[in-house]
Amino acid sequence: MNSLVKSADRTLAILDLLTEHRDGLTLTEIQRRLEIPKSSTYTLLVTMTTRGFLEQDTESRRFRVGIRLWQAGQSYVAVSDLEKAAMPYMEALRDTLNETVQLATLDGTDNVYIAKVDPDHQLRLASRVGVRLPAYATGIGKALLSQLSDEEIRERFAEVPFVPFTPQTITSLPQLLAVVREVRESGYATDNSEYTPGVFCIAAPVSGHRGGSRAALSVSIPEMRKTPALIATTIDNVRSTAHQLSLRMGYQDAPAQGLTWNSSGTAPQGRNAPPYGTTVANTT
Repeated sequence: MNSLVKSADRTLAILDLLTEHRDGLTLTEIQRRLEIPKSSTYTLLVTMTTRGFLEQDTESRRFRVGIRLWQAGQSYVAVSDLEKAAMPYMEALRDTLNETVQLATLDGTDNVYIAKVDPDHQLRLASRVGVRLPAYATGIGKALLSQLSDEEIRERFAEVPFVPFTPQTITSLPQLLAVVREVRESGYATDNSEYTPGVFCIAAPVSGHRGGSRAALSVSIPEMRKTPALIATTIDNVRSTAHQLSLRMGYQDAPAQGLTWNSSGTAPQGRNAPPYGTTVANTT
C-alpha cells in the first residue's frame, strides 16, 4: 500500500525541482516537468509562496526558493552543529596544505557539500556548498560509504546507474564494494579524476559519538600540483584532521598521526594559529 500523501509529495517535488534551478521556473515549466495538474500546481505554489517557502518574481513570473526554506536549512546546520565544529579544523588543514578543503554528508547515494574553505592559489577547485554529487564518483563520497555495511550499500545502489563521468569512474556495484573495503582498511579514500578531470582528492570519514558516520573531509589537489610527497602529506593530515574532528563530535578511539593539536583537543584557529607540526607518511 502506498503511504505517500499526494499533496505533501508534490510539495516536496516542487522544492526539489526549484533547488536545482536557482534562476527559478514559471508555473507552466514546473507543471510540465513534474506532470502535475495545473490547478494543483497553482494551489501548491500560492500556498508555499504565502508561507515564505517560495518567492515569485513579479516581472518574469518565475518561482524561486524563499527565505523560509533557507531558514529551515539553517536550522538543520544549527541542530547538527557540524559545520561550526568543523570549520577551525578545515581552516587549519587548509593552512597546512594550501589546497581546497571540503566537508560533506551522505544523502541516499549522493554526497552533499556543506562547507568549504579555499586556498591562496589562483588555480582552485570550482565547487560550492549545497552541490550534491554521486558518492561512487568522489573521494569524499567513498569515505562516507565506508561507514556503511556492504548490505546497506547494496540496498542503496540496487537501482542506481553507474554513469562513467570519466574513464576512471567506478562503473559497477562490485567495483564500488571492493574500493569501499579498501577505504575501511586504509582509513582514507581517493578520487583520481573520477568525476572532475585533472583533480585528485583525498578524503577521510568523520564519526559521531556512537561511531556512526557524521560526515567526511576531503582535500582536492590539481593534477599540476600533485606530487608523491604532497599526496603522502595530505593523506596523513586528512586522516588526522578527520580523527580529531571525530573526537570533537564525541567519538572515542585510538589516536591518529598527523597534525599536532593542543592539549585540550581543539584545533588551531585558522591562519593566525601558532605553528604546529606535520608528519609525512612512510611511502616506502
